[in-house]
Amino acid sequence: MPTKTISIDLPAYEALRRARRIPGESFSQVIHRATWRPEEKTAAALLAALEELPLAAERDLADLERAQRDKTPPPERWNAP
Repeated sequence: MPTKTISIDLPAYEALRRARRIPGESFSQVIHRATWRPEEKTAAALLAALEELPLAAERDLADLERAQRDKTPPPERWNAP
């Protein structure tokens, strides 16, 4: 069977080593036995993901506030003569 070499950090290696059922069990067997949780699709998961995003720049926020206040559409750039 073909194999592939991968690099993992020490905590991942130790987790695999601890997950062995018997001393001779291979890491491939441990991984095949693993169950992978599907990604959560909840409002809490969305909020957690949003917390990882960078904050908007002050200039961008000012532009958005100005656009809401003016309520005029931006100039049409694509159909300009």
